[in-house]
Amino acid sequence: MADRSLARRVLETEAAAILALVDRLDERFDCAVQLLRQCKGRVILTGMGKSGIICRKIAATLTSTGTPALFLHPAEAVHGDLGVIQSDDVVVALSYSGETDELLQLLETIRRLGARLIVVTGDRASTLGQAADVALDCSVTEEACPMNLVPTASTTAALAIGDALAMTLLVEKGFRQEDFASLHPGGKLGKRLMRVEALMHTDKLCPIVRADTRMRDVIYEMSSKGLGMTCVIDGDDETLLGIITDGDLRRRMERGGDILDLRAGDVMSRHPVSVPRSTLAAEALNIMEQHKITSIVVAEGGLPKRVAGVLHLHDLWGMDMF
Repeated sequence: MADRSLARRVLETEAAAILALVDRLDERFDCAVQLLRQCKGRVILTGMGKSGIICRKIAATLTSTGTPALFLHPAEAVHGDLGVIQSDDVVVALSYSGETDELLQLLETIRRLGARLIVVTGDRASTLGQAADVALDCSVTEEACPMNLVPTASTTAALAIGDALAMTLLVEKGFRQEDFASLHPGGKLGKRLMRVEALMHTDKLCPIVRADTRMRDVIYEMSSKGLGMTCVIDGDDETLLGIITDGDLRRRMERGGDILDLRAGDVMSRHPVSVPRSTLAAEALNIMEQHKITSIVVAEGGLPKRVAGVLHLHDLWGMDMF
């Protein structure tokens, strides 16, 4: 049987390493955030071994939240890849000891070019720590490794510092949900962040009739557009007056009389549920589920509203949002 007590100790040690970082967030952290925010080039992450793996993750997080970043392998840098670093870049170097040879070899180039340097280290008094514009302390009292050798708690702490920088920078730069969606067009997350304006039926594909349209033509419009409904607008200023759904037709027919003698304004349901075009697709889906409707009007303007399009439940099914 696995030693669960050891597993618990590993998790507790790594959790403690992260919690210990909280009280170290001072003006140095603020300075690091400002250096990243003011960077006119790219953010270049560099580190050896397991620190290098953490660098790749931090670079990916920064890039996905609006800050261009890349990973530079320090050993390959001194064998031809140093040209990646430019004067307007910010280099973020991870080294727990602060004495990693491959990183020390980059210092001369970084200083000669005038790039800024942020170091995440367990020893701010180290060579790298003293050479940095900003040195962030990610020291740990012990590794989670039973032999206190394998980088575990220290790499977890470095990763947490990277996430803290990225998330603080995200807010500082005013990064929004729509920005995130534009950088994540693939996958379920990106689809759920899509706006209804990208999915709605517009122009000739949007079912619209005027209030004085005869029901024969209303039914044709509903059938030809295939959404099981149509918007009803004012004949003069084209504002949204209501909608007619398949259910409205059935209810009106149950009352008797020849429905074809009526006009759209006689059958429509007034004050239909509508959303602005900037609404998230996931939010629109939630509204449709709450109201138990299969189509929702996308309107623009304040009051009175005008029809911008129609979103149907099938459009969301096609996005695998269920």
